[in-house]
Amino acid sequence: MKLFDVYPLNDITITKAQGSYVWDENGVQYLDMYGGHAVISIGHTHPHWVKRKKTSWKKIAFYSNSVHIPIQQQLADKLAKVSGKEDFQLFLVNSGAEANENALKLASFHNGKKKIVAFKKAFHGRTSLAVAVTDNKAIVAPVNETDNVEFLTFNDEAALKRYFQTNGKEVSAVIIEGIQGVGGINIATDSFLQLIRRLCDQNDAVFIADSVQCGYGRTGKFFSHDHAGVQADIYTMAKGMGNGFPVGGILIAPHIQPKHGMLGTTFGGNHLACAAALAVLEVIEDENLIELAKQRGMYLMNRLKTIDGIENVRGKGLMIGFDVPEELKDLRKKLLYDLNIFTGEANPNVIRLLPSLGLSRKQSDEFLEALQEAIAELRPRAQKAGNVQQEEEVRAED
Repeated sequence: MKLFDVYPLNDITITKAQGSYVWDENGVQYLDMYGGHAVISIGHTHPHWVKRKKTSWKKIAFYSNSVHIPIQQQLADKLAKVSGKEDFQLFLVNSGAEANENALKLASFHNGKKKIVAFKKAFHGRTSLAVAVTDNKAIVAPVNETDNVEFLTFNDEAALKRYFQTNGKEVSAVIIEGIQGVGGINIATDSFLQLIRRLCDQNDAVFIADSVQCGYGRTGKFFSHDHAGVQADIYTMAKGMGNGFPVGGILIAPHIQPKHGMLGTTFGGNHLACAAALAVLEVIEDENLIELAKQRGMYLMNRLKTIDGIENVRGKGLMIGFDVPEELKDLRKKLLYDLNIFTGEANPNVIRLLPSLGLSRKQSDEFLEALQEAIAELRPRAQKAGNVQQEEEVRAED
């Protein structure tokens, strides 16, 4: 049987991982500055995470949500403390897409409305509602298409005001990433998020803060939306929540009331998932990783801004992006295959950094030195190719 070929794969097989490093089948070590799409929040195979998983596995791996599962409440209590959302409610799921799907559904249940405001370059997942609010026609199947979603320009306050003036009373929810990840590390301004809060309050709409990639301490606050001093009605979470174990969730403000049967999931909140998620929060708290992410991110961005050849360095904490000029379009491949550094990318020509929140100063410097080496090696090739092209153009004119 063949695997369904939908992933463009790097020709690398990872067989071992520890902290911010991974090793391939040949024993070659790589520095992981991407964390498997921002998933590795506390470092690969963190010993406390491994211990909690093993302890749970020996006792019980799974039973359904038809019985009391005490570790779910332990997770909720720790999440309330670390996130600061003490009076919120927790619903556990399995992924970021499922979190956004349930958030949008819950908003519509809450206010009885259908219209959703999303933003250009947004990515919210691949399930039916989540992909409908994702700005990528290539992954939206005909069955997912709906007239209930309006895509507005990210950070365009005038456009948002105009839309609400005309359609505000029909809006069920506004969903926004505090920092667009797949979209290229685009940061929502504080004033834009504050405007969304005001417009949602005025029109009985639900403010959904997609924190799947930009949450869990990555930006130097627990949720990236917290930088704007606003409180959303629903926060969606996944990625770094389980440090590699599939788990997601939504935090729900107290004014949104539950009803039996309203939401449901078979595997969401299972014992192993909760053990993984609880371990992540314990490590974040014990190792002060949110503050560390803030400090390490400032160091990286300050250094990146001094490197000649890359442009528009931006981000918060350890969610960082920068633009790569056309002459350095192979920079990510160069870093991966020649210098053994994993990074992410976004179109057009954006490199994304989403490492473990426990990234050390030494590892940061290791990346920066490799980046400068890669740029230095690629530039002569680009200049040589440009000179050859100019010579060919001159000969053609002659």
